[in-house]
Amino acid sequence: MAGSAVALLVFCLVGAVQEGLDRLLDDRRAERTLVVFQENRFCPTTSRLPQDYARRMAAIDGVRRVVPIRVYTNNCRASLDVVVFQGIPADVLRSAREMELVAGDWAAFENRRDAALVGVNVARRRGLKPGSQFTLGEVSVHVAGLFRSPVPAEDSLIYTHLDFLQRTHGNGAVGLVTLFEVQLADGADPESVGAAIDATFRAGPVATNTRRKGVFQTSTLADLIDVVGFAHWLGYACLGLVLGLVATTMVMAVQDRVRQHAVLETLGLRPRRLFGLIVTESVLLCFLGGTAGTLAALAALDWGGQSVGVEGVTIAFRPSLHLAGVGLAISLVVGVLAGALPAWQATRTSIVDALRQG
Repeated sequence: MAGSAVALLVFCLVGAVQEGLDRLLDDRRAERTLVVFQENRFCPTTSRLPQDYARRMAAIDGVRRVVPIRVYTNNCRASLDVVVFQGIPADVLRSAREMELVAGDWAAFENRRDAALVGVNVARRRGLKPGSQFTLGEVSVHVAGLFRSPVPAEDSLIYTHLDFLQRTHGNGAVGLVTLFEVQLADGADPESVGAAIDATFRAGPVATNTRRKGVFQTSTLADLIDVVGFAHWLGYACLGLVLGLVATTMVMAVQDRVRQHAVLETLGLRPRRLFGLIVTESVLLCFLGGTAGTLAALAALDWGGQSVGVEGVTIAFRPSLHLAGVGLAISLVVGVLAGALPAWQATRTSIVDALRQG
């Protein structure tokens, strides 16, 4: 049971990473949003676009809204404790992002220059609440509220005022942003609008590279996607471990009780019933251990609020009913498979031979 619990714990944690990646890359809203980044730049700290580009982008056909964003992160490399600040004008933030304020209030954010709205995952990891002061590198903010987003990855962000982040981080950052999010009008073709934006600024002081948000995130996370794909095999290895552990346990249990089984058959127990008893024992061992491991994984995911980020793009790990269902279903299936062979061997052993072995 302990082995099954540990193996299913690891399997569910790996599965949570894969689910978080899938949620991020399959976001349909990302297909209707373009990300405008500085050409030939990767980490957010290296992209510096003039903020007044927004006015010219808004005039392009098919553009519904342009959101200027200044990004500051504590680490551009892959990290399990990445903190990403996004500076957005306060009047734009409320309509550009879907979020539920779970603590604090909007007025406290709008009326204070160094105020910040903190995602619940960051707040949980860092122990933050409304009224707290949080400092990371050169940025020090006052927590005005905590929010939860329908997009799990955004629960690991911290939103501040755009001008605050421009004036706080780095020299000569006033009037500069890291990227623009361009929200498209209904019926607009993303490829055509993206090409029009890049053509507009190709001869300007800073050239741009415009991609769909989903494509931008996939490109940014390319190396991490490969790592997650490799880690997925670790989950399958854990299932093999569970199968081996439970099967070995059941083989030894059948061998230790071979005489008892023979006595039961002598008293009239049918081979089919004996087979069912052994398989049921295997399923109980695997299912109880797997349930414990699955519940422990879900509790760790809910309590920890963990995420992994690369270059300001984050993947959130969140518990889900689907993950719980998969963990429990796998426990049942592995239990049946692990007990089937020992049960078949027990029913094939003759009563006389079994009594002699006992």
